[in-house]
Amino acid sequence: MSPWVSKSRPGSQLALAVGSSVVGAIMMFGFRGFSAAGENALAGFLLGLMLLVIGLAGVVASGAQTVSVDPRTHCITIRDAYMVGSRSRVIPFGDVVSVTMGYLGKASNLSRNYYLVLHLVDGSRYSLFAPGRFYEGSSDRSTVDGWRRRLEQYIGSANA
Repeated sequence: MSPWVSKSRPGSQLALAVGSSVVGAIMMFGFRGFSAAGENALAGFLLGLMLLVIGLAGVVASGAQTVSVDPRTHCITIRDAYMVGSRSRVIPFGDVVSVTMGYLGKASNLSRNYYLVLHLVDGSRYSLFAPGRFYEGSSDRSTVDGWRRRLEQYIGSANA
């Protein structure tokens, strides 16, 4: 088996953060005279402030994530590259007890993203292909189920 490498789409993540910042700034500007307009304008101003802060934090925290599954080294390597530094985590195949699917969102809102959940030997869980990273195909259940089967195959062949 050859190594499996998947990369997130940081451009989508950054666009969402910038969009939130812009909407927040517009709301803050639109509701800036809240002292004369009443409580609803104050609520609009504070919501705009909250969106601006969340958006700016998202801009700073956005970055690319690369997930590598290497059957030769029997490891899953997750590398996060941010604007101010990077970090990586290595999970040996032997530490993975099981792999399940998780989801974020509601089908009724037409916004559901799937990801893999690694259940580790120490009882902890690790989310692989997390929804906020915008991996290609993460909104399709059958695609992510294919990822789960593929990962289980990699791990199973290492333990055989």
